Amino acid sequence: MGRYRTPTLLAAATLLLSALCAGQAPAAAPPGRVDIDPAVAERLDDAIEAAMRRAAIPGVGVGLWVDGDDSYVRSFGTADKATGVPIKTDTHTRIGSVTKTFAVTAVLRLVDEGKVRLDAPISTYLDGVPGGERITVRQLAEMRSGLYNYTEDPRWLAAYKADPQRSWTPRELLAIAFRHPADFPPGARWEYSNTNTVLLGLLVEKVGGQPLHTYLEQHVLRPAGLDSTSLPTGAEIPDPHVHGYTNFTPDGATVDASAWNPSWAWAAGAMISTMDDLRDWVPILVGGRLPDGGRLLEPGTQAQRLRALPTGYPDVGYGLGIADIDGWIGHNGELPGYETVAVRLPQERATLVIVVNSDVDGQFGNLSSLIANAVTRIVTPEHVWALPAAAQPNAVPEPPAPTTPKPTPAPAPPASPPAA
Repeated sequence: MGRYRTPTLLAAATLLLSALCAGQAPAAAPPGRVDIDPAVAERLDDAIEAAMRRAAIPGVGVGLWVDGDDSYVRSFGTADKATGVPIKTDTHTRIGSVTKTFAVTAVLRLVDEGKVRLDAPISTYLDGVPGGERITVRQLAEMRSGLYNYTEDPRWLAAYKADPQRSWTPRELLAIAFRHPADFPPGARWEYSNTNTVLLGLLVEKVGGQPLHTYLEQHVLRPAGLDSTSLPTGAEIPDPHVHGYTNFTPDGATVDASAWNPSWAWAAGAMISTMDDLRDWVPILVGGRLPDGGRLLEPGTQAQRLRALPTGYPDVGYGLGIADIDGWIGHNGELPGYETVAVRLPQERATLVIVVNSDVDGQFGNLSSLIANAVTRIVTPEHVWALPAAAQPNAVPEPPAPTTPKPTPAPAPPASPPAA
């Protein structure tokens, strides 16, 4: 899922993130079983509230659903500091790099229609991509193209911070990326880059013959029954909505970013959804079945999507626009003011959705990963969400404070290495 610390994602850019635990968790449910009894629910309440206090998180929504069994759905803090209203499961929120799961699904729908080939060079469909005759559609979806991540560009970061209301076109974003040389030869390793998914968004528009938001609505969202999910064309967000708080500002002050324009993330991380819709989406994404019993993708295409390759980070794999973090499959996302986790543990028939309305991560790292770590340590101790910061899929990397030297990125394996 990209990494920008506050405008991520947009990409939502590297899907992984260092997750800190919320203190020692009490005894967990028996291995191999997600059991949400009242005692476990109380432990979860305590762990989440402790994490929120430590990291000064304004509001958190957590939903853990086990198919045909008990569920745990809670709201903590507030969705809006001005009114104190809670985050509810039907409250709209910006989902950052979770957008990538939808954008790549659109590409795979075109694959199933015979209009796109995964192993064809992107130059088959789009002109002007440096080295595009050697970069395949599959490598873009797997984050193995080597293309520079535009949200890492210092001039772009400065421009975004100075004017977060600015509207960006996909071509403008790609022009920023293409000013930089490739980071490595196509297929050499894994590296989260929002540039990849923006290119895939243009591919959908070119081959699908519709604007991306229209194609997604007709070919992904409507078949999946997701009435509260959309790709905005501007800064709009439907009511009721979560207010997201960020300090990605020139003076470091924390402000409400809910009206900021997410066009800089576009196909990589600009989408809006709700906890209810994400609860419905993740089983479809991972299992491939639509509500009417039909298939979202052909079985062979779905199998390829889920084939997670090594990223170079322990217990973290990445497939076609989808991550596998110690068995939890889906994506996380971050952009200024908002962080999201939307994943499923198939063998336990469990779906986890987390919404956090702050990206003021500070010493605790990614806040949604902090909450996900606290939850999974209790309910699935054999499958704990713990992501290294260098692998976090966010949309936009956060520039370091003036007095703090920029950390050296974790080295990636020479042969192959959150996602937002």
